[in-house]
Amino acid sequence: MREKFIVASSPHIRHADTTNSIMLDVIIALCPAAIYGCILFGWRAVILLLSTVAAAVLSEFVWCKLTRKPNTIGDLSAVVTGLLLGMNLSSMLPFWMAMIGSVVAVIVVKQMFGGLGHNFANPAITARIVLLVSFPAAMTRYAHVFSKVDTVTSATPLAQSAEEAVGFTELFFGRHSGCIGETSAFLLLVGGVYLVLRRVISPIIPVSMIGSVALMALIFNENVELYVFGGGLMLGAIFMATDYTTSPTNPLGKLIFGVGCGLITFVIRKWSNLPEGVSYAILLMNILTPHINTLTKRKPFGVKEAAKK
Repeated sequence: MREKFIVASSPHIRHADTTNSIMLDVIIALCPAAIYGCILFGWRAVILLLSTVAAAVLSEFVWCKLTRKPNTIGDLSAVVTGLLLGMNLSSMLPFWMAMIGSVVAVIVVKQMFGGLGHNFANPAITARIVLLVSFPAAMTRYAHVFSKVDTVTSATPLAQSAEEAVGFTELFFGRHSGCIGETSAFLLLVGGVYLVLRRVISPIIPVSMIGSVALMALIFNENVELYVFGGGLMLGAIFMATDYTTSPTNPLGKLIFGVGCGLITFVIRKWSNLPEGVSYAILLMNILTPHINTLTKRKPFGVKEAAKK
């Protein structure tokens, strides 16, 4: 009996992990911080998260229909994009603006570049920057924690003066103003540990990025606790800088990427007019990822360089 051989490019070893299972793990890891954000900021946070997720899923569905491509909403990547974007927004942002962000993330950043695995930058990060540039006033209005009044605004810890600075407990556990998903460093760390244990992400990028910011804050005599726990560093380092498509593939490249993200974040926070720099840092390093991969590419085993004449 003749055997049928299938010739295909590598990799040839199949793994039990699928796109669906990986995205589901990310959603599970995000849930504690997302739920806490909803408790902290109330019903507006719940509706905003539902709005961004629904808009992201609908955008992907419509795109697949219009382009006659297979329906990909079942891989849950659109859900992750919508959830991440919503967690990076203030609960006071108008819902229609948040939904525009989801459309930009899925259609412009992801699908127009070929879909999942082909985007040059993290969709949620890029969409957040688009919203910051388009609606700066709305994007920088934050609600007081546990406030029952929608119109009350507050500054994030990074934007507050030294006299108003919150303590370590409030910073670490999240009793302060900010974006929906960035307040509780503790719950974000719990989600990060879950992803590392599940081998969904490598700890190299989060540790090097957070460590770089902490070291630079220490060197320049800044408040290390505030720089590490007071903004979107934990959310960005654990859940967005580690995106498979837009981050380097080998350990040395991941280290360079993480350190680069950390240094750019610190520079923006320290010397620019922006209190937060995580989004811009990750986007800039996303653009450099192909070059980092090239520079840190490992030499194949057994291959020798041609002798120079």
